[in-house]
Amino acid sequence: MRQGNIIRVFNNKKILLFLIALLIQNISKAELTIRITQGVGKLTPVAIVPFGYDESSANLSKEITEIISNDLLRSGRFSSTPIENMLQKPTTGAEIDFDDWSILGVEAVVVGKITKGRNNSFNIQFQLFDIFKREQIVGYRLPANKSTLRRSAHRIADMVFEELTGIRGVFDTKVAYVRSNVSRDRSSYALVVSDSDGENEQIILESKDPIMSPSWSPDSRLLSYVSFEGNMSSIFVQNLRTGNRRKISELPGINGSPAFSPDGRQLVLTLGGSDGNLDIHILDIASRKLKRLTYNRAIDTEATWAPNGEEIYFTSDRGGSPQIYKMKVNADRATRVTFEGSYNARPRLSPDGNKLAMVHQYRGDYRIAILDIKEENFLILSSGKQDESPSFAPNSDTLIYATKLRGNGVLETVTADGLVRQRMAPKLGDIREPVWSPFLKL
Repeated sequence: MRQGNIIRVFNNKKILLFLIALLIQNISKAELTIRITQGVGKLTPVAIVPFGYDESSANLSKEITEIISNDLLRSGRFSSTPIENMLQKPTTGAEIDFDDWSILGVEAVVVGKITKGRNNSFNIQFQLFDIFKREQIVGYRLPANKSTLRRSAHRIADMVFEELTGIRGVFDTKVAYVRSNVSRDRSSYALVVSDSDGENEQIILESKDPIMSPSWSPDSRLLSYVSFEGNMSSIFVQNLRTGNRRKISELPGINGSPAFSPDGRQLVLTLGGSDGNLDIHILDIASRKLKRLTYNRAIDTEATWAPNGEEIYFTSDRGGSPQIYKMKVNADRATRVTFEGSYNARPRLSPDGNKLAMVHQYRGDYRIAILDIKEENFLILSSGKQDESPSFAPNSDTLIYATKLRGNGVLETVTADGLVRQRMAPKLGDIREPVWSPFLKL
């Protein structure tokens, strides 16, 4: 939700203002493109050699080579040798002339080929070589077809990225976000899922009523979200493969901010009656049994699970201003976590449990910040005026969040050390409330 609106909710505690804060405005349909706005100082030079192919797979070869190259480039950690500058174009390790690549200053080379299999299938073979050591780092063969080609390319990029950085790659993951088109005549909203590079968009739900707060299940097969169908907030869970959805919470008042538990069996929710006071509850999805966690007169909202499934982090103004608290799911006492500044909200834990992301007010602007839970180091990662909705990638190394650019909503990613920043900019309009998927099942 917008930070200005959050402040009004916390100060006034009025249900009407809370509902206004949940609305998403002025977002137009658009494809996403990636632009690196900040990178590390020294980029590792790599070469992605065009994959070999037979006559039936020439176009596939070009596509897979481009996807791998673009994935590595947009990580902000690599530079790529242009194809026209390559002194040779090997497709197997036996064909590599290491001296040629050394002359170009390349440190690692990816070679591969695509061969046709049975029933319109393909086999993709690739090898990654260390030019200095003159040895293979990794080699793999993947089956694919036209519908799975992009994912196979992302998986190859993930393997290359991990071998060269020591960090598990997240190119083969998904991002969910909310998109809307609001005008005087009509309003439309969409819940969208795309690949991590913004391609391969799939509309999960379209509605004339606002949609917000998407949350992934731990197996990446379900999304929970809030919909305002019938002029009331309700929480749904939707199967991405079948499209089937269930309404699981429609109590009077507010039903908001759902988040799956690490085992996928429960949701932590924000619920509030007609008096507008909001509290944290846990809902067992199968039995629909509710357990109330907070009973404070303050507004408690935006809860999220710790990876161990034993703690909940949430936003509360019980201390006089929005701050982040935590509590055991089997206890009745909350402990304050954040003390840096007068405003910290929208907590999100890294999958490894070591870092806590949040929206932090800094000199009147709202930035994405991160707290190292063990070391208690606090770092501001973003540089916008109205940054919001942080979400960790499943490798805990990168976050995605929403911001504004010349009045339009865009998505950005930033590494947890703040060194690499990218922008996923729509050609038109705004996109809001991003959430990064867990690692996908193979």
